[in-house]
Amino acid sequence: MKAAILGTTGYTGMLLARLLADHPEVDQILPVSSSKTGQKLSDVDPGFQDPKAKISDGGVLLSLEEAQKRSPEVVFSALPHLESARLCAPFLGSSVIIDLSADFRLKDPKVFQAAYGTPPPRVDLLDRAVYGLPEWHGEAIRSADLIANPGCYPTSVLLPLLPVARAGLIGGEIHVSSISGISGAGRKLKTEYLFCERSENACAYAPGKRHRHVSEMEEQLRGEAPEASILFVPHLAPLRKGMNSTIMVPLSRTCTEEEVASLFQAAYGSSPFIGLRGSAIPQTAEVRGSNRCDIGWQIEGRTLMLFSVLDNLMKGASGQAVQNMNVRMGFPETSALSLAGEI
Repeated sequence: MKAAILGTTGYTGMLLARLLADHPEVDQILPVSSSKTGQKLSDVDPGFQDPKAKISDGGVLLSLEEAQKRSPEVVFSALPHLESARLCAPFLGSSVIIDLSADFRLKDPKVFQAAYGTPPPRVDLLDRAVYGLPEWHGEAIRSADLIANPGCYPTSVLLPLLPVARAGLIGGEIHVSSISGISGAGRKLKTEYLFCERSENACAYAPGKRHRHVSEMEEQLRGEAPEASILFVPHLAPLRKGMNSTIMVPLSRTCTEEEVASLFQAAYGSSPFIGLRGSAIPQTAEVRGSNRCDIGWQIEGRTLMLFSVLDNLMKGASGQAVQNMNVRMGFPETSALSLAGEI
């Protein structure tokens, strides 16, 4: 099977190349870069090794037009928001598209406009896109040709919250505090992401409804709890990668931690990439390098405290994209994806 990567030289594209190089069902990888076409991937990313020589054309980065001519079965679009939809759309109809941007994640164009300050780049395709959270939309993903891969913040928040919402336990506004590693901002040169700016430094940014991913989280959550509302405060911390979300849920009724455990077991007992930790509080180091999202929980009075951790480049981006490909193409869900965190 041939798989193309649009935006191969960003963090998510670079990780996709590594994962696909180890995938038993992928025979050829088509690496695409509009800014570095014609250069060797090994020159742009010296850390990447291709022992099975899956990268096409001796490892040369291709143009978009050249990748189209090769008719890949799957296209991963690891391009920026608002650009991705335009560049990956020509593949629709001939390839399965897994888009890692936000361009297809929101169904309501007005909500997209409010979040991103511009209309959706391809409003005509929004109804065709399936939200790529495999643990919740696996059946729809199996027949989808356009999959909107969720980002790290929504994945870390929705996976703990959706079972609670389905059970009718949400009794008021949900407060979420999330911490992200710097790689979540992408591979770009900006002063605020320089080592000297971020080392020994942590801060909140874009708090409340102004954060663009709040709309995405609420839209998905309201499929289970129509009145759900989130007050969201993200933070940057001096981590290269990793994500930690602490979620405070006012309960609609009294319940026990054992009842919560049963809800999560029913939702995720057969999900390979969800680690249920009970009252233990998970840490980012435990899932770094894996495609897991680990979830813990405790109850304090009428408040349910949820704790989740994931690797923002794996389960929060490229790993989840490969998981979506596995589900869509009928491969084993864990193919090329690690269940164990790095030591």
